[in-house]
Amino acid sequence: MAGAPKPRILIVTPEITYLPEGMGNMANFLTAKAGGLADVSAALVASLYEAGIDVHVALPNYRTMFNNNIGQFISREISIMRAKMPGDRIHLAEDRCFYYREQVYHSHALENMRLSLAFQREVINNIIPRVKPDLVHCNDWMTGLIPAIAKRLNIASLFTVHNIHSLRTTLEHIEESGVDAAQFWPYLYFDRPPLNYEETRNKNRVDFLVSGIFSSSFVNTVSPTFLKEIVRGQHQFVSKTLQQEVIRKVEAGRATGVLNSPDPGFQPDSDPMLLARFSAKDHWKGKTQNKLFLQKKLGLIEDPNAPLFFWPSRMDPVQKGCQLLADIFMDVINRYAKDRLQILMVANGPAQRTFHEIVQRYDLHRRVSVCDFDEALSHMGYAASDFILMPSSFEPCGLPQMIGPIYGSLPVAHDTGGIHDTVRSLSVRNKTGNGFLFEIHDAPGLRWAIDQAMNFHRLPMEIKRTQISRIMRESAKSFNQTVTAKAYMKIYKLLLDSRKVNAPS
Repeated sequence: MAGAPKPRILIVTPEITYLPEGMGNMANFLTAKAGGLADVSAALVASLYEAGIDVHVALPNYRTMFNNNIGQFISREISIMRAKMPGDRIHLAEDRCFYYREQVYHSHALENMRLSLAFQREVINNIIPRVKPDLVHCNDWMTGLIPAIAKRLNIASLFTVHNIHSLRTTLEHIEESGVDAAQFWPYLYFDRPPLNYEETRNKNRVDFLVSGIFSSSFVNTVSPTFLKEIVRGQHQFVSKTLQQEVIRKVEAGRATGVLNSPDPGFQPDSDPMLLARFSAKDHWKGKTQNKLFLQKKLGLIEDPNAPLFFWPSRMDPVQKGCQLLADIFMDVINRYAKDRLQILMVANGPAQRTFHEIVQRYDLHRRVSVCDFDEALSHMGYAASDFILMPSSFEPCGLPQMIGPIYGSLPVAHDTGGIHDTVRSLSVRNKTGNGFLFEIHDAPGLRWAIDQAMNFHRLPMEIKRTQISRIMRESAKSFNQTVTAKAYMKIYKLLLDSRKVNAPS
């Protein structure tokens, strides 16, 4: 993508964890995170910026969340920041609905719709005209209207599907929020085919996620296998309309899967949140120190040889497979009592209460710890644990199964979506693989995979050390932002080259 002038890329995201130095005085102080999208957006922006791409970012001005990091700096300076820094590449969407939020999303759909429309209104009315991008890269349903206006303005667009979630509303509601949808309504996707603007304005709802797919120049999911699963109709929660639009993009050669990568802060040799840092060469020393520290901190039995299983994902009983673990919990605890098997859960969610009750009822406090999510504790969990539990029923990408092996913690996971693309069954004999997979999503399958992990745990120490060292090296090489950024830059080049070819003479 060399040459002058450089193409300008605008990344539109409702979440971010950090931005690279050089993108403005605010860059390293912006943190608005609900899930993996934030980490991925941050890693991609950093890699593109470091590669010399003229990258800009649009995100909501979550003043309260930003202020949590830097006191009153942003609230005092935000109104004059752009005037002081005309070259600033960070473009904050301004609306009171963002300013006082403690979390990116709300529990009520109507409030999320209000946030989405306010964000997209600012991007469409103010940020795109100011940035004048050559390409807009949108992320998830909260940006679903933007590819339509991009198409209307002859701007190339990429739409990344991180999660299969969407909301729907009418053109009337969209326009009442301040978005002039009349100029790009033919590029939106409705509940039924519209006859004309007037007929469809009040009653025919727009699907945000499907509109993003329908109107974008190119679509990607966040893993190759999840794209195949959508096309095959493998998941009931994927609507037929979404499936059909994805199939159309695939058939047109305008869809692919790009595997996400973890936040680059997940490096055990430099992670500031660890008690003891370590590398593939000396992992057993560092992991032992971190394990003993964590066991003491959480009241678990202090035993460096006790196998520690870490649950890193939100406790969502629909997606994350919490019920599978609950069904076999006591069987696993009792079966491996002599090994002093321990379980650490650092996650929030509806199923957390179930595990609190199990721990309380059977007095398992010395072997099981169930904690609210905490960033530092989560990093320690990766560093101290031997295994990661990921029995997800589906996984568009997943990040813990990539982070775990970087820290020498091996995934015990269901073979689906992004997990399929990142976890291979471990073979000590062949010196291949990095985890333990089960194919049928049920409790016996998870129990079998845990048994395989325990068989590995019982091997001689030197064999385990050799395998874990190999896995850590391979994971650090494969699961990183540079690999992901290169994949996205390849798509950008394709779209920008196509735009040049199709430009009016």
